[in-house]
Amino acid sequence: MSFKIDRGLFKYDFIDHHAILCVPVDADVKEIRKRYLQIARRLHPDSRFTESDEQKQLGNELLSKLVNPAYEKLAGDRTRTEYILILSQIGKRLLQESASLTLTTDLAKELAKSPNFDHVYKSAIAKLAQSQYDSLDQVQQVLAQISELNLVYLMRSASKTSAAPPPAQPKVQSGTPQPSTPKNTLPEPVPAPVPAPPKEDTVVEQYVRRAQSLIDKNQFAQAKVELQDALKLEPKNSRCHSLIAMVYLRQNQLKMAKIHFENALKLDPSDEMALQWKPKIDKALAQHPSDHKVTSSANNGDKQPDKSGSGGLFGGLFGGKKK
Repeated sequence: MSFKIDRGLFKYDFIDHHAILCVPVDADVKEIRKRYLQIARRLHPDSRFTESDEQKQLGNELLSKLVNPAYEKLAGDRTRTEYILILSQIGKRLLQESASLTLTTDLAKELAKSPNFDHVYKSAIAKLAQSQYDSLDQVQQVLAQISELNLVYLMRSASKTSAAPPPAQPKVQSGTPQPSTPKNTLPEPVPAPVPAPPKEDTVVEQYVRRAQSLIDKNQFAQAKVELQDALKLEPKNSRCHSLIAMVYLRQNQLKMAKIHFENALKLDPSDEMALQWKPKIDKALAQHPSDHKVTSSANNGDKQPDKSGSGGLFGGLFGGKKK
């Protein structure tokens, strides 16, 4: 069975995982897991003894094709963060197109006008969650209704965060007489400037931050995965090239480290990390052209240097002791 929904966020060829689980778009992992377990118990074939085989099959399809993928997307820290960033961008787009949006449900229309939209939204989501999967034949209509609420909420949230500051006072032109301050009165205090909202990290910046944290913990294999994903999005990011070069260097894969340091310098000739380490790698490779082979470690899956002889190039570059 195919699940075709043409309202709410779904009509933008976007899978609304929050609508599938019927949780608010700002729900935390604990709330998401609790809701998923409730739905899974409801849809699991073993819990549906009084229903027909056709209904059991439909419940199983809803669970495997919609609910499980939604939970996998929202339960993982990285996938949920990326998904929330996409939702934020959709909200900004919806705000720009608000004049052409058509709402079909009374709940969505009420949410669009309500001054306390956050409370109205979460109350509506909680109420719909109570009966979302009671009638499996009506699930798609309920999902469309929930997704339309999510659409309005994202648009209202974007409007709230992008509200313009009060207009500045007009400047007084030269030669224009200025009103004098009455005696025994203090001048009006000058209002402090409104601080700019904090800049939201991009997806690549989040990859880099996680990778740096993993490198600090010597978890190089995981750090490399994060940086590879970042480079897929921004292949010309010099910072990513330098960091993944350091990962390869710590894994004693000197040729790969050299390649990425060279890429970093092509993109940013002043990259300090690349400037510091590339000459050392060039010198090490020139002195030991065959010593950059690596062996697998059974401890953590990272690649470690050959411990024979003088400790390998890794030990030499990082000041390791001879074995």
